[in-house]
Amino acid sequence: MSERTQIEGLDVPNVTEWFEKHAGAVDPPLEFDLIAGGRSNLTFKVSDTAHRTWVLRRPPLGHVLATAHDMSREHTIIAALGPTDVPVPPTVGLCTDDAVNGAPFYVMDHIDGIVVRDASAAEALSPAQRRTAGLSVAETLAKIHAVDPDAVGLGELGRKEGYIARQLKRWYGQWESSKTRELPAVDEAHARLAAAIPDQGPAAIVHGDYRLDNCIVSPDGEVVAVLDWELCTLGDPMADLGLLMVYWPEPGDTLSAIPGTATALEGFPARAELVSQYEKASGRTVTDLAYYEAFGYWKLACILEGVYARYRGGAMGSDASGFEFFSEQVRLLADAALEAIDRVGG
Repeated sequence: MSERTQIEGLDVPNVTEWFEKHAGAVDPPLEFDLIAGGRSNLTFKVSDTAHRTWVLRRPPLGHVLATAHDMSREHTIIAALGPTDVPVPPTVGLCTDDAVNGAPFYVMDHIDGIVVRDASAAEALSPAQRRTAGLSVAETLAKIHAVDPDAVGLGELGRKEGYIARQLKRWYGQWESSKTRELPAVDEAHARLAAAIPDQGPAAIVHGDYRLDNCIVSPDGEVVAVLDWELCTLGDPMADLGLLMVYWPEPGDTLSAIPGTATALEGFPARAELVSQYEKASGRTVTDLAYYEAFGYWKLACILEGVYARYRGGAMGSDASGFEFFSEQVRLLADAALEAIDRVGG
């Protein structure tokens, strides 16, 4: 893409000038490659002629929720976690001047490794390495939840109490504002979740979208970077674990929250092993997990409805192929939320 001056979502001359001012040694022209797999913020791999590489993230094109896709917030979180033992990419800089690129963006170092987006990507790992990756995902989540938000300057990232109630309000509001049809299962799940919120323990940093393919793993399977912090806030850490269960299909499961997810392949640990590893690494006792799984299914249904609506409106650029499956996936997730609620207390 180095010869192109028009790339959807990027003002190449202005962004190149920003890199020259803020990214240290840069040898233009720059190449920008859209990283496949993102369905929210747009993420580009950036390369110069000296083979230096970075990653640039910016909001999706078109209308977005007022509180979503906050580049400054995401940059702040990653920068604050840099000195901790949570693996995150080093940050390069943040641009909040819309005159540069029409929207804020931030840049971080590119981390070499494997993003296990699907079964094909998982073929780069042996069954033993897949097991290592799964256990490392659980251990890394425990590291995130062990960080004291106040100690790293993130104490004001969000309110510490009432996390689930706030999340139910937020995502139900998004559902109401972006839904493309009536779906009673979403409404019923919301009402039942709101009526049975577990007591929240001490607040922790909550990633908000923690899953295997939001991590980069090394060739031996260890997590070397956690990505996509746009939904991060403070609150109930069990919500992250519940959502990880939603994103971790096992052999024989009839629903995969994201079609093509690799975790049913040989070698990946079962969900129960992830929970055990998380408990061991965190020192926490996991309770009410079925509730948090139900919340995870429901939240994902609301999120995917918003993604579906944005795709229909062209907010993710000209390539909107494949978005049609979201409509049916939202229905399946809402039904799964109700089934999980039925297991609460069981």
